[in-house]
Amino acid sequence: MKKNLVAVGTLLAVGMGLSTPSMGADPLKIGVLATLEGTYTALGEDGVRGLKTALAEIDNKIGGREVELVIGPTDASPDSAVRAARKIVEQDGVDIVIGPLSGSEGIAIRDYSKTQPDVTFLNGISGAQETTYVEPSENFFRFNMDGAQWSAGLGDYIYNEKGYRSIATIGEDYSFVYTQVFGLVTEFCAAGGEVTERLWVPLGTKDFGSIIAALPDDVDAIYLGLGGGDAVNFLNQYQQAGGDAQLIGGTIMVDGTVLNSKGSAKDALIGTPAAGPQADTWDDPKWQAYVKSYQDTFPPEERFPSPSLLATGYYNATHAVSQCMDKIGGDLSDGHAGLRSCLSSLELDAPNGKITLDENRQAIGTNFVSEVVELDDGTLATKLVSMKEGVNQTLGISAEAFAEIGLPSRESPECKASY
Repeated sequence: MKKNLVAVGTLLAVGMGLSTPSMGADPLKIGVLATLEGTYTALGEDGVRGLKTALAEIDNKIGGREVELVIGPTDASPDSAVRAARKIVEQDGVDIVIGPLSGSEGIAIRDYSKTQPDVTFLNGISGAQETTYVEPSENFFRFNMDGAQWSAGLGDYIYNEKGYRSIATIGEDYSFVYTQVFGLVTEFCAAGGEVTERLWVPLGTKDFGSIIAALPDDVDAIYLGLGGGDAVNFLNQYQQAGGDAQLIGGTIMVDGTVLNSKGSAKDALIGTPAAGPQADTWDDPKWQAYVKSYQDTFPPEERFPSPSLLATGYYNATHAVSQCMDKIGGDLSDGHAGLRSCLSSLELDAPNGKITLDENRQAIGTNFVSEVVELDDGTLATKLVSMKEGVNQTLGISAEAFAEIGLPSRESPECKASY
């Protein structure tokens, strides 16, 4: 009798156009792309922790189905990202992909996603502008802002509050850092500042001696667009060389992955202004609840004191999938049409502020200007200075004027008073 009632209920649901998760449904296979090799390994590890924190909060079920994770390790290179994606999609048969982490990986996965129309891709945390701004993919969604958006508010702050009038930049020579510098230059130069020199180093640089020697000493501050092992190596060598310039931090330069690294070289970052999608010490209740959830999910020796921005990006993407899959009853029929429609219109009440997507499925969100501080327990963290809400991909510049600036590169944008 019970079986008959279940069957009748299911038929009624289908007849009424409702979707219900099937009893004993197969697991939902989610593929995860993360930098678990190379200079950004610590970043990738925390990205995965963020995703697992989200899954712990929902008892590892999405759309009424148990989640089966398939991890695809990458090394921050586009080729490694595509190789990993092909394996988890074409061999392991995942339904959804969350990732990647690094900027140029994101561009490559956007292109790969176009060849896999039956799979839905959500960016992990990669932040190159081109990923969604140039030839966006209909099945690729990014619930994090790009690197230029993560610079919003910083140029104004260092010019008007710190009093910096001229700066030089050093950064890793690839798309994400081009995008970061793009955002900084447009705002700082529009405020009246001057960028005198832009220095670039290969990702994974071990010896920064020649770059440190080339740093100009006639500027007010130096912007550091480095992350992971590169950031730590630079700080150690800069300290040994007696460097004492005022510093400005790129988003991943002052992230927890660097601030919690071993050694004292990171202490040079105390007082450094920076900007990005979160501030560690923000007292917002939703942010604090997220931090506690992250801390409760992993023992202290297996995590950072507070989630890095990498963890936050993967956490938010996972919750976006979860909320939409629950809303549509886990129904992935018709080429994931229901899931993609929901993701496109979702307003994600994330711990780092509300996030919506634009017509290119790119995040519009809140950016945080912060400074690095030493906490009472001796650890370093970012302290909120100000917030900028509703930051879109054109940085508040009209679409036409923004397009005329050109795409981020080693020399673009020009340092101009207006755009």
